[in-house]
Amino acid sequence: MPETFFTVPEPQHNAFVAAAYRRRGYSPAEAAAGARFCAEATRHGIRTHNALKALHLDHLFGSGTGGCVPRAKIEKIKTRFRAAQVWNAHRKLGQATGYAAIETAIKLADRYGTGTVSVDNAFHYLWGGGYVMDAARRGYIAYTNCTAALAEVVPFGGKFPTLGTNPHSWGFPTTAAIGFSIVIDWATSVVAMGRVQQLLREGKQLPPNAAVDETGAPTTDPARAKYLLPFGAHKGYGLSLINELVGALIGGSLPTLRNRWDQQPDEKHTCTFFFQVIHPDALSAGAFAKNRTQPENLKAVIADILGHGNETCTLPGQPEAEFAARSAKAGGLLFSEAEIAAFNEIAAETRQPKWNLAGFKVAE
Repeated sequence: MPETFFTVPEPQHNAFVAAAYRRRGYSPAEAAAGARFCAEATRHGIRTHNALKALHLDHLFGSGTGGCVPRAKIEKIKTRFRAAQVWNAHRKLGQATGYAAIETAIKLADRYGTGTVSVDNAFHYLWGGGYVMDAARRGYIAYTNCTAALAEVVPFGGKFPTLGTNPHSWGFPTTAAIGFSIVIDWATSVVAMGRVQQLLREGKQLPPNAAVDETGAPTTDPARAKYLLPFGAHKGYGLSLINELVGALIGGSLPTLRNRWDQQPDEKHTCTFFFQVIHPDALSAGAFAKNRTQPENLKAVIADILGHGNETCTLPGQPEAEFAARSAKAGGLLFSEAEIAAFNEIAAETRQPKWNLAGFKVAE
């Protein structure tokens, strides 16, 4: 049976989320970035990284513990490379840092064909797909990865969690070809911990072979899930390892100490980000068949992939685009009854009026 969603007007949502961030000491600009990001995640159906996840993460590891510093200033480290910037975020809010980084990488790509921004001492930026989707909508190829907030994933063949869920996110400018941006975005675990929390909230079970309990035994009960497993066995493990290696080169902390501020105070405990943006013109060899343009060739390649009996295949980014269309039709952001109840718990904490479920229309 399809899940029932209620339509929350986006301005109401954004005002609520921004007020929660401001109450925790964040600047108006940081609070606005946090609210904007949470709205984008919700609009596209990314329920594992909506405001509930963002504010919960901030409470556990951010402003509530010193892992994120409200009103922190980003420091740009000098480098001899014109198309690359390296930042020390000084634990600034992850969403505000992420938006600033993707904008800078776009400017570098406009000038040099490609641009990278590496960020040390960061607080988690949540849904990487949101940043690359924003760049792809504007005509760029974009990639980001980060080291996750905690080491919660057991490496392939191991028994102790020494990896984060460590997402990879790619965005491609395909709107002219198919009506939406292809966004390939995944955690390198079978599910993200946010998904575990969502399923627990909704009273649902995990898929098999996604998590283990504290004894290492497989479990589908989100209440018993202690650690996560990489997807695709050694393949997901390898992809997760990439993030840790890139993070190590930037200056990142030991995975098992990340955000565990009570352990080894002489070590670092923060996350790292990596952003890269490529201008499509910087890739073009110009020799397209039948005198096609680059966008026309992109469309032709996608059509070939989805032809030959594959017409019902789903492209990455398509479910998000369809959910965004549903959100637009409903005229707001879509939340379940359980999610609205969770928002009302935050309302009590931040001394804001509770949301009245009866005041929201049911989305079609």
